[in-house]
Amino acid sequence: MKITEVKAYVTMPPGVQNNYVFVKVSTDEGLVGWGESSIGATSVAGVVEEFGDSIIGKDPHRIEEHWQHMYHLYHNIRGGPIQMAAISGIEIALWDIKGQALGVPVYELLGGAMRDKVWAYGRFDGPSPEGAVENAMSFVDRGYTALKGDPFAHQGQYTTAESERKALAIVAAVRDAVGDDVELLIEVHGRLTPAEAIRVGEALEPYRPYFYEEPIPPQNVDAMLKVAQAINIPLATGERIYTKWGFKDLLEKQVVSVVQPDVCHAGGISELKKIAAMAEVYYVGFAPHNPYGPVNTMAAIHVDACTPNFLIQEGGHAPWYDSVLTEPFPAQEGGYFNLPTKPGIGLALDEDALKEHPAGRVNLPGGYRGGYQTESRQQSHWV
Repeated sequence: MKITEVKAYVTMPPGVQNNYVFVKVSTDEGLVGWGESSIGATSVAGVVEEFGDSIIGKDPHRIEEHWQHMYHLYHNIRGGPIQMAAISGIEIALWDIKGQALGVPVYELLGGAMRDKVWAYGRFDGPSPEGAVENAMSFVDRGYTALKGDPFAHQGQYTTAESERKALAIVAAVRDAVGDDVELLIEVHGRLTPAEAIRVGEALEPYRPYFYEEPIPPQNVDAMLKVAQAINIPLATGERIYTKWGFKDLLEKQVVSVVQPDVCHAGGISELKKIAAMAEVYYVGFAPHNPYGPVNTMAAIHVDACTPNFLIQEGGHAPWYDSVLTEPFPAQEGGYFNLPTKPGIGLALDEDALKEHPAGRVNLPGGYRGGYQTESRQQSHWV
């Protein structure tokens, strides 16, 4: 079997205000694999096809060899987000082909399943404590036992007294409404300084967050270590970190309790498996990031199924998923994903639908992660 074409589709699905990139890898035996590279859509699409040209005529089963080839193809751009998103999308599609060729779901090729379902979380974002509670209960009423939200209202890295008070009020109201048996995950998107993160973290401790996500930007590991050592809340980060090398210092310095690599950014399925294994050595949990499309979600589930230190999965069944798939996306049941049963990744994209909805102008509500997320918003763009 040989690879005959690697093609990127950039699409803005109906009712969505963000572009997504899907990768199609074709073979001379008729098998087609699908991947996802959703980030900087029009930029990454060109890189996908440029990297794809370099593996035309190659055996799609040699996934590790192709990963290393693409990673080392250009000396001066290794490990950046656009390069890694392109590699990730192609790599996921190659796993899809391999699973189909062998007639098994991808997780069977990664050691086999060690759980029958995958725990996932909903959201508790809202413009006020009342709005956040309403959103939280819409998920709890459907059986979800974990919720994540960004309760902060300020832009930039420096908080305000008002934003801080509002965030704490939202968390307090949600905790009171959902009780002690629903886990609350607090995300900040790196909008605090170390001193602010410590002060806010101490104030959050009575609400027992499951984890405190990216309280400061992830680039300065020693600054995040300072936060970790000062509070009694597990820290999580990883959505803006790429490849196993990006996680090395975080793990060796024992900064975080949870790593959150994204399967369509960090290097694909194999790389997520490697990052999770590195984290396992340090007793660190694995909770993949995923605010993107159905291929990202399904690819992450395959890794979750066979990873010992897996904790919880971000993402869900957004209504627009079905508009770009040939068959409906498997729905969550009570806050859990059932394991895929079809060979490969377990889904296929509708090429006609992708062509009917080309790339558009990105206009996320509230600016860059700055507004609140209601259930309807998070269904169109998970963050």
